[in-house]
Amino acid sequence: MKIPVTFYSYFKDLTGTPETILEVPDSSTLAELMVQVFEQFPKMKEMDRSTLIAVGVEYQDRTYSLRQGDEGSLFPPVQGG
Repeated sequence: MKIPVTFYSYFKDLTGTPETILEVPDSSTLAELMVQVFEQFPKMKEMDRSTLIAVGVEYQDRTYSLRQGDEGSLFPPVQGG
């Protein structure tokens, strides 16, 4: 299934694009989707531990099973000041 992934904030700079579409097998998890993100955009790997992941409008952990029609969003860590 095809899952659109949107990159926010400076993740757009790291990837060189605001979004992509990745193909994953049915019942893939967010963890499996992230493996594909890192393969396509190696600079994202260094942000692995601090990346916030949402599906639709809700944050999810990496065990979430993707379904047809889901859309992923990747956010850098929240920064304050």
